[in-house]
Amino acid sequence: MDFDNIIEITNQGMKIGLLVSAPMLLGALVTGVLVSLFQAVTQINEQALAFIPKILIVGGAIVIFGPWMSDTLTSYTHDLITNIPNFIQGR
Repeated sequence: MDFDNIIEITNQGMKIGLLVSAPMLLGALVTGVLVSLFQAVTQINEQALAFIPKILIVGGAIVIFGPWMSDTLTSYTHDLITNIPNFIQGR
C-alpha cells in the first residue's frame, strides 16, 4: 500500500464523516443559537430549555437524514472493501 493511498483513504473517510454528521451538527447549532437568543431576551436561565430542543432536533435529523446517512456510509465501506485488492497490488 502506497503512502498516497493511505492519505487518500484518510481524506475520504474524514470527508464522509463530516458530511454524515453535518445535518445533526448544523441543526443543533441553529437550535442552540435560537434558544440562547430567546434566553437572553427573556432572561430565563433554565438548562432544560437549552437541552431539550437540541435533543429533539438531533433526533429529527436522524429520522429524516438516517437513510441517506446509512446509504452514504454503506457506499463508502463497499468501495473501500472492493478496492482492497488494488491496494495490495500497489506494493
